[in-house]
Amino acid sequence: MKESQNIEWKESWRDEYIKWICGFANANGGTLYIGKDDKGKVTGISDAGKLLKDIPNKVRDILGIMIDVNLITEKGKDILEIIAEPYPYPVSYKGQYHYRSGSTKQELKGAALDKFLLRKQGKHWDGVPVPHVFVKDLDDRAFEYFRKKAAKSKRLTTEVLEEKNNILIEKLHLTDNQYLKRAAVLLFHPDPEKFVTGAYVKIGYFKTDDDLLFQDEIQGNLFSQVERTMDLLLTKYQKATIEYNGLSRIEEYPFPEAALREALLNSIAHKDYSSANPIQISVYSDKIIFWNEGQLPGNWTISQLKEKHPSKPFNPVIANVFFRAGLIEAWGRGIFKIIHACRVSNSPEPVFKCDFSGFFVELFAQKIKTPGEKLGEKLGENRLGIIKLMQANQQISIAELSRLIGISTTAIERNIKYLKEKEIIKRVGGAKGGHWEVIIKK
Repeated sequence: MKESQNIEWKESWRDEYIKWICGFANANGGTLYIGKDDKGKVTGISDAGKLLKDIPNKVRDILGIMIDVNLITEKGKDILEIIAEPYPYPVSYKGQYHYRSGSTKQELKGAALDKFLLRKQGKHWDGVPVPHVFVKDLDDRAFEYFRKKAAKSKRLTTEVLEEKNNILIEKLHLTDNQYLKRAAVLLFHPDPEKFVTGAYVKIGYFKTDDDLLFQDEIQGNLFSQVERTMDLLLTKYQKATIEYNGLSRIEEYPFPEAALREALLNSIAHKDYSSANPIQISVYSDKIIFWNEGQLPGNWTISQLKEKHPSKPFNPVIANVFFRAGLIEAWGRGIFKIIHACRVSNSPEPVFKCDFSGFFVELFAQKIKTPGEKLGEKLGENRLGIIKLMQANQQISIAELSRLIGISTTAIERNIKYLKEKEIIKRVGGAKGGHWEVIIKK
């Protein structure tokens, strides 16, 4: 055996090890062995008889729980086996709450302690009541948006949607006695940051990891954050390539819209809002990274997340309202929908990561489309090079084109004029702040 989430070794007994028993009881239970070193080598103990009586009594008096203490023999030496079962309520060591995570013991404080205590009570962060906020303080526009979406999704009856705001809030289980829940504030209040620090989305466009070109912050209720963030991602943070199929104009984005929307909705529904950190979206020319504070449920792994799994939202109250509005599914299919959207659009497989800092979704751009072989031959190497460079960087300058292709700026300008006349490229906006747009005709 090795030390793990459920096993700890100590050479001799100290009363402070009651903290380790407290940690096991508050987590998934575990066994503390007295008489082994940190490598698992048997060292034995000399006072086993006395400890068999003292330890259970001390644990009962300090923690208020019962444990099993067994005397076992290995290699002719006495060892104590202390078994602590998981407890359904919080166990305190002299006012401190300890928790077993991995092979270490942690004292819970701050937001981590709040989440632990809520979980032991069968509650979640978004279900906690908020004083001094009333239905009249909420935004009518958010209610109007929800009613419109929910009517389309048909996940609430017409009778419920026609109720007044205060009744609708109750039907959505957003109240706790006379108080509104935190979820109600995030979903319907015009300024949720007044009550929840960091309740917004931050987007930045990066040339490199340390070169931020521009950024935006999206505030307001969660419905507004979804719509405004998607609008920015589609209009400001990426440019569509334009194709013509006969007389039909087709615009195609480098990142599939369905994958972007699902990644954003997952970030908002599963974010740990107690962290006071905003959702962060880092946009590059070839990838977009979504990050939100939060962890996977229990002992889940990324591999399990990509397989068939139940829905266990971090914020079930928020997730329920999003589901009623038709924004998300209730079957844990968010990851599948992101992967499917990327496959349909022939984009590279997305990457999902989770570490101590939070959860990441990384989407990659589709391969840049270029003119067909016949058109490419007709245009020539230099003009084809200009097109490819403009597709990779729509803000590229004439001087940069000259440097990369290896011809004079005069020659670049002459080729650009030709491409404009043939309606293969066009300039959108002025010399400063504008960009190139490539039009590929089928």
